Amino acid sequence: MAASLTSFNKNLRRAVGPTLGILACVYFAYHAVHGDRGLVSLFSLQDQVADAERVAAEISFERDEWEHRVALMGTNQLDLDMLEERARLMLNVGYARDTVVFLHQQK
Repeated sequence: MAASLTSFNKNLRRAVGPTLGILACVYFAYHAVHGDRGLVSLFSLQDQVADAERVAAEISFERDEWEHRVALMGTNQLDLDMLEERARLMLNVGYARDTVVFLHQQK
């Protein structure tokens, strides 16, 4: 019985090193995938960057559109149709021959 116990202890000592090595590899592999800076976080951040770039493109387009409209109302090249449209809208007036169609705007 004593011989089998010493054999068991010897085998156990031999298995401790590789077992700890395997556990360390599993630990680091898990955190490489699911950790704060792992692959899952990388893909999540890439999705957030893509969404932010899409929003930035939409805002840039809207800004360019507004800059164009403001440029049309500038003093060096006054667009009379744009000026009349804005004045009639702001003053809430129109001609007797005008037909007004109200469109319900969605938010």
